[in-house]
Amino acid sequence: MSVLKEVPFTPEPRPAELPMKVWLDDGDSAMDVIDALALSPFATGAQPWSRTVSLERVRLDAPLAPASGTLLRAAREDDGRESRLVCGQGWTLRVVRYRNRAATVSVTAVDDELARSVIEEVTKDAVEAAPESEHVEMGFWWWGPHGSRRSGRPITASPWARISDNYARSLDGPLSRLMSLTPSDVHGRLVLLHGPPGTGKTTLLRALAHEWRSWCQVDCVLDPEQLFNSPGYLMEVAVGSDSDEDGEKWRLLVLEDCDELIRSGAKEATGQGLSRLLNLTDGLLGQGRDVLVAITTNEDLARLHPAVVRPGRCLAQIEVGALPYDEAVRWLGGAEGVPPAGATLAELFALRDGVAGRPAAAAETTGLYL
Repeated sequence: MSVLKEVPFTPEPRPAELPMKVWLDDGDSAMDVIDALALSPFATGAQPWSRTVSLERVRLDAPLAPASGTLLRAAREDDGRESRLVCGQGWTLRVVRYRNRAATVSVTAVDDELARSVIEEVTKDAVEAAPESEHVEMGFWWWGPHGSRRSGRPITASPWARISDNYARSLDGPLSRLMSLTPSDVHGRLVLLHGPPGTGKTTLLRALAHEWRSWCQVDCVLDPEQLFNSPGYLMEVAVGSDSDEDGEKWRLLVLEDCDELIRSGAKEATGQGLSRLLNLTDGLLGQGRDVLVAITTNEDLARLHPAVVRPGRCLAQIEVGALPYDEAVRWLGGAEGVPPAGATLAELFALRDGVAGRPAAAAETTGLYL
């Protein structure tokens, strides 16, 4: 009689290294070669640990290089980008610097502790502190050749108390309530500012970023059409972009001049864009993250899609119009040039510069008021 002998199963070990091949053609640049070389030790498994950090406001004199190491490659593009590849004992460093003083630092190493130590050495004292006086950190999202990108930078944002006189008195109540909101007051996820061009809608959003800075991170999406046409882009912007220090904050996504996305015919014109916007404000996606959406539009409220303006969806729905005649005259300090119907903020600044004959002080009071 044959006896079956039980043999313990031993899984086949996974290969420690993966082969890597790179094909180059005349469409590739020197920076593409550096990218490939930087990935090679990670792909092959020789350096299986990787760390990457993105920096803003990098000091011009910051070397972004460790004390030891050998420079293997360096490339510079006409648009101001510069890439360097540095190799050391057990690690490989890739640094890309941009004209706007941003930088990306990536390290692969034989272990995580070595990768962390190289990153810390390279980035130590490399970044200037953000200006404290009337500045807030705002993020800017866009879709590039290699996927979504976010750049954070300080912007000038005046307190609401300083710019409130630039808006009609009838808006004092709703705008003051909006500026003083706290997370416990949030009922509805959409902030809708509508009205003619030049009335100060963008400046209101900058002031909102200033007033909410303790509990809400404001991010401006530069390509909202692309955002709502790409589920992956939308998920990353809405859910996966927190930095460690901002992980507990709400997020306000700013979408400017989105007339095509929210007007009455938006469903036919943009396909799934409107549905995804609504899902972000009060659907399942919105419930998974503390996200608010602020939209500015020049459209009349009656021309907007009813699903956008239905009760309960909007945290605030404010029409920002021209200052009435009496208030415009008071703002300007005279009636010369003020139309009987009143004037927008942009028109008042233009009149003031022409009437008073002195340099504009718009930057001191409103910033970008269009």
